[in-house]
Amino acid sequence: MKLNTEELKEKIVNEEIKFYEVEGYVDGDINKATVLRRKALEKMTGASLETIGNYSFDMAQTAMRNIENPIGAAQIPIGVAGPLKVKGDYADGKYYLPLCTTEGALVASVNRGASIITDSGGAKSKIFRSLMVRAPVMKVPDAEHAVKLVEWVEEHFEEVKAAFKGDEPFVWLHDFQWWILGRNVFLRFRADSADAMGMNMITKGSEKACNFISENLPWAKLVATSGNMCVDKKPSAVNYLLGRGKTVQGETILKRDFINKTLKTTPEGMVEIVYRKIYLGTGQAAAYGLNSHVANIIAAIFLATGQDAAQVVESSMGIVTAEILDDGDLYFSLTLPSLEIGTFGGGTGLPTQRESLSIMGCAGFYKDKPPGTMAKKFAEIVAAAALAGEISLCAALSAGHLTTAHERLGRGITT
Repeated sequence: MKLNTEELKEKIVNEEIKFYEVEGYVDGDINKATVLRRKALEKMTGASLETIGNYSFDMAQTAMRNIENPIGAAQIPIGVAGPLKVKGDYADGKYYLPLCTTEGALVASVNRGASIITDSGGAKSKIFRSLMVRAPVMKVPDAEHAVKLVEWVEEHFEEVKAAFKGDEPFVWLHDFQWWILGRNVFLRFRADSADAMGMNMITKGSEKACNFISENLPWAKLVATSGNMCVDKKPSAVNYLLGRGKTVQGETILKRDFINKTLKTTPEGMVEIVYRKIYLGTGQAAAYGLNSHVANIIAAIFLATGQDAAQVVESSMGIVTAEILDDGDLYFSLTLPSLEIGTFGGGTGLPTQRESLSIMGCAGFYKDKPPGTMAKKFAEIVAAAALAGEISLCAALSAGHLTTAHERLGRGITT
């Protein structure tokens, strides 16, 4: 007997139907299931979820891809900063930056940094590496077998590459790194995932590669497809030093006059902030990354464009440098060793997120250029955007404007 909407809702409330089972009672209609879950949850908790239930996209777009047990959507304000002039191997022009945040003063800060960078001639961006990583752990009988495993993979690497790729058209195993601890061998596979951030593809490829190894070396057993040497969604020295995803740098030369007029400080004052705050303070704290607030900009762009928000952890481990040049102007750079982004797949295909990528001309992929070109363009823009945020905050600290800016823009206080 088919149940009507009220009967279904009551059964959910009484826990006779689990949240994950609802689709099965409405012929797989995820939109109907979303409403039922939300209405049942309102009755169960006494909370009003009217705003959560007010969204513009078809929830069917998220099915089996983005979310389980959906009840609606969160809405976070999106602001725009820019234009920001960027010159890279893939990005070349002036770009507007969609920033999704609830922190007042952040968009204004990035906008100010973008303005002085653009007025000074723009930011140069350069990608040094572009390889996503997964590191399975395999168990072997002893150290002798561990060495044999590594040697076998080195000798048969082309076969391992073929097994890794399987039928996936847009992933290519580049190389691997290895560590032996006791009876455990960690194989850190590094692969090109084109325009996708690539974790799903590379996880799948890593499992296939390890199964191929085990078929040929039966004494080598795959324990976990991720052995935590990747390292995913955790700050780590290995990614800080060796990189994961895109290793990219943004740099600019700021004119002394512009620093005086626009930022209300001096190159010397900004260099002192970098030395005393970023280098000494961060060093004493033993934190990964030498920067002021890279995570602010990375998180805002990630939320706006549908990136994996948890990967802000690794992606924001940035290193700032600042030097006064012979002519008195200021060289300022930011290196991001582990920027994990994509323009295709995951959350990037959702309507709002795709529109945000479109603002920068970075949605999807190029049909007439090599795979990965779009994601590399996006990475160059992100590095320049984070650079703008660093410049603005260092200047605000040097000029003593940080508190007043946050009071005015973050708390609605006027003076």
